[in-house]
Amino acid sequence: MDTVDQWKGQRWANFQKHLKFLCVNNSFQKNRWPGLSEWGSLNGFDDFAQACPLTCKTELEKDWENSPPHGTNQTCQPDDYVRFSRTSGTTGKARVWMDTEEDWQWMVGNWKRILNAAGVKKADRCFFAFSFGPFLGFWTAYEAALQAGCVCIPGGGQSSEARLEAILGQKVEYLFCTPTYALRLIETAKDHQISLLNHSLKKIIVAGECGGSSLEVRKVIDLAWGGKSLFFDHYGMTEVGPVAYEIPGGQGGLRILLDSYHPEVVGLDTTNAVGDGELGELVLTPLGRTGTPVLRYRTGDLVRASEGVDELGFPTFDLVGGILGRVDDMVVIRGINLYPSAVDGLVRAFPEVSEYQVIVSQSRGMKEVSMRAECDPMVATAVEAAMHTEFSLRVPVETLPKDSLPRSEMKARRWVHQGAE
Repeated sequence: MDTVDQWKGQRWANFQKHLKFLCVNNSFQKNRWPGLSEWGSLNGFDDFAQACPLTCKTELEKDWENSPPHGTNQTCQPDDYVRFSRTSGTTGKARVWMDTEEDWQWMVGNWKRILNAAGVKKADRCFFAFSFGPFLGFWTAYEAALQAGCVCIPGGGQSSEARLEAILGQKVEYLFCTPTYALRLIETAKDHQISLLNHSLKKIIVAGECGGSSLEVRKVIDLAWGGKSLFFDHYGMTEVGPVAYEIPGGQGGLRILLDSYHPEVVGLDTTNAVGDGELGELVLTPLGRTGTPVLRYRTGDLVRASEGVDELGFPTFDLVGGILGRVDDMVVIRGINLYPSAVDGLVRAFPEVSEYQVIVSQSRGMKEVSMRAECDPMVATAVEAAMHTEFSLRVPVETLPKDSLPRSEMKARRWVHQGAE
């Protein structure tokens, strides 16, 4: 048996141990999948995908509501749960997620592999530009960098100006932030006349939004810092942990950590798998994180996958173009599918737009869309023309003074829905 076959066999054997433990100890998983008790009869991940039902966020929401505060999806004893995180609430109410120390370290281990892929080494200087609230993504990244021997500089509680001064003054080599906040730092530098041309950055490692997959966003950020290719995308979710890192080569796209996750892509109107390159919804099963497991979790993220092998012959599962959008974010305007990620990419081609907001409203039973943007009228006219060319939609753009719209260091909420859906 060669090394690749050994890897595949060990991957499945490790997951079987995971299923066996859930079968004995997790009432939520046993109730939602009665066939879990037959885990020993499964002969691989294809069998698993056929036998195990998909998990939707609404199932977890219902379980949390029926068994507050943390639901019944807990495999270990209550005293074993020592790590507290909370979802962002982007697609619903923010929820608490508890982890055991063993599961936390499993996620930290995944982040170490992401750091390695980004080129982070011992003694490198890392700046974490987030509030240090209960955000799983950058907390696990912070602990991974600490354990890797990096100099970890926290930015919690600081203003954007102070963070910029620290990034430049402390000769930071790796900046961790959301794509939205990376743009905010550029805006702050302009406002305070801070030059970004003399810096020590090697990479800006982003997470938390699909903006990291946008070539337009990448270009804006790289150009602002002197034209050097700095952007490094990462993907993860509170519910599953750190999942993927940028495909080697710096051209965008994400490579899933197959040692730690079993990925699938299913059709938007069906639970059937789609082929390579076809648009669908990403489904993930963590192969660890036993304390709060999800099996075949519908992430709500739109992707186009490509399966292949790396330079050593090991399987790869790449998301071409990264995360393309959210299933529940798409709106249909006069028969045209409009995705926030596509609109964001178009707007970022206009650096004169400081910030923007899209309004989705109802008019005589039809959805309409308009935009508010911090820019001058000539730029607004140009954005309207670009929207019409790209999407065949007439989208009026209202101009606003600078700093009129809200800013965020985490996930931006630029789309506002008004009236009945």
